[in-house]
Amino acid sequence: MAFSFVNTALLIIDVQQGFDDALWGRRNNPLAEIHIVRLLEAWRDQQWPIIHVQHQSRFAGSPLHPTNLGYALKAQVHPLPGETLITKQVSSAFIGTSLETLLRQRHITTLVVTGLTTNHCVETTVRMAGNLGFLTYLVSDATATFDRVGPDGRLHRAEDIHAISLTSIHGEFAQVVTTDEVLEEIQTTQGKGRGTEPL
Repeated sequence: MAFSFVNTALLIIDVQQGFDDALWGRRNNPLAEIHIVRLLEAWRDQQWPIIHVQHQSRFAGSPLHPTNLGYALKAQVHPLPGETLITKQVSSAFIGTSLETLLRQRHITTLVVTGLTTNHCVETTVRMAGNLGFLTYLVSDATATFDRVGPDGRLHRAEDIHAISLTSIHGEFAQVVTTDEVLEEIQTTQGKGRGTEPL
């Protein structure tokens, strides 16, 4: 992994309290939020652009509906003043939002993507980012998903779903990297290629 952090934004997707609800089932990668915070702190230290995405479900029964406590972003990733918050109602952070316009206006050309869940809003957003021409990096250990039951009734483990999602994306829509790889790259550059002003 080697790229300039000039014009690069950190995208944090749907890290909301509602994903702690038991209804989602068993989850993989319980350390995802820890890795997201590591990246978030690094971006804040460098004063690089940070974009938070919050899912606003249209279904009242969803933990992510705005009338429910689960709608709130988790405390450890709560936006600071000057950081952008995008609200979406579908899987892609680009649909029905100002995200693409903001990125173009700020001359952001590269995205480092984290968040929940791997095979839903994260994957959908990454695919669109790639199609829109953004150089995109998906941080594999800074995202997670849940067990799913297929149409044939078979249970698919979250670890397998996560791995397949990353495999489908890598090399076509994005480059899949780890948190350590990103942080090592930041340390190597030591601020030589600084990002734009915070969004």
